[in-house]
Amino acid sequence: MSVEFQISNQYLRSNRKKGFVSFISGVSMIGLVLAVMALITVLSVMNGFHGELRNRVLDAISHGYITGNDQTLANWQQLHNAINEQPHIVASSPYVEDFALMTSSGASQGVSVRGIVSELELATSKLLSDIKYGELALSVETKSTLIGIGLANSLGVGIGSSISLIAPSNNNAGMLIPKSERFKVVGIFNAGLNEYNNGLAFIHLTHAQTLFSMDERISGIRLKVDDIFAADTISAKVVAAIGEEHYIAVDWMQQKRNFIRALNLEKQMIAIVLSLIIAVAAFNIVSMMVMVVTDKKSDIAILRTIGMTPRRIVKIFFYQAVSIGLIGIFIGVVLGLLLASNIEAVISTIESILGFQFFPTDVFYINRFPSEIKASDVINVAFGAFILVLIAAIYPARRAGKVQISEVLRYE
Repeated sequence: MSVEFQISNQYLRSNRKKGFVSFISGVSMIGLVLAVMALITVLSVMNGFHGELRNRVLDAISHGYITGNDQTLANWQQLHNAINEQPHIVASSPYVEDFALMTSSGASQGVSVRGIVSELELATSKLLSDIKYGELALSVETKSTLIGIGLANSLGVGIGSSISLIAPSNNNAGMLIPKSERFKVVGIFNAGLNEYNNGLAFIHLTHAQTLFSMDERISGIRLKVDDIFAADTISAKVVAAIGEEHYIAVDWMQQKRNFIRALNLEKQMIAIVLSLIIAVAAFNIVSMMVMVVTDKKSDIAILRTIGMTPRRIVKIFFYQAVSIGLIGIFIGVVLGLLLASNIEAVISTIESILGFQFFPTDVFYINRFPSEIKASDVINVAFGAFILVLIAAIYPARRAGKVQISEVLRYE
């Protein structure tokens, strides 16, 4: 351990006995602790919210899908079996999807109608696992439908209500004419996102083929893979295995590219704003260290007279500022990890004390504070804070090296 480091540690301990200097040092360190803790906690909560939103979106659109070059698939049963035999495929389900007009008692709304096979759809998606009212009862024998809770409210329908689905269809002359089918509402689901609660309806696959005049064809086959972040690679390998020239694969990152970009941009902007708090806290060290240098001018003069060079004086105060910063960053990281890990319990306690909910269940679909700690976020926050501390330590340390010992000793 160098002499400079030993002296800086001695100054760090001796400052605790200095009233005002000690107070300023404590405030600087506490500011850094709070800033680092806040940034880690907020980023972890945002990761949790993004994960929750991503999972709900994936429940509605699946991890990916395979379709033909003309956006339809024929002889899909054999293709379905071949896809299920591919590695990394957890489940798959056929579907027919198109737009139609849903009407009931004078009210109408455009919806996306998806034809499914219930058993296969449940293995691929969790969306229909939350049937709020009624039951999942889609069969070939009865024309039944499942609709989102928002769609049910806007049309004023409930379990047992009858609705009409109107879709364009080609007649024998090749002209588009409206085709209408009546369905009975047997279930109302809660997808957790307004986009799907307000504009998505499910019917049986066979009825969808009839409604959209698709004969025995389907729109595609939805995939569930064992690694959502490798969905593009897995989907591409499946297409290569079953016939690359006849089929195309689209993964969830392609379907929701703008959604993912918006989430990432939001996280980046909040990280930048909160990083400014760390910058303010780090540069508080500048004013604190300037006061320390002023307080230690006589010591600097003595060290210079016994032969210590200005370069070594700079190192002493640089080490002291960095030590204060490192302590603050370390405590901030520890507290940030603890708070992020227990954020739901902390929020629950605050809600019970204040007597209100931050996310009421009747207003928000995500009514909790999910948290997901990522090592990359913690490392980036700690490293960024450390860089700011290094920059903040340079000026006061250089100022210490420029102290004129003749001026100091004159008044001692």
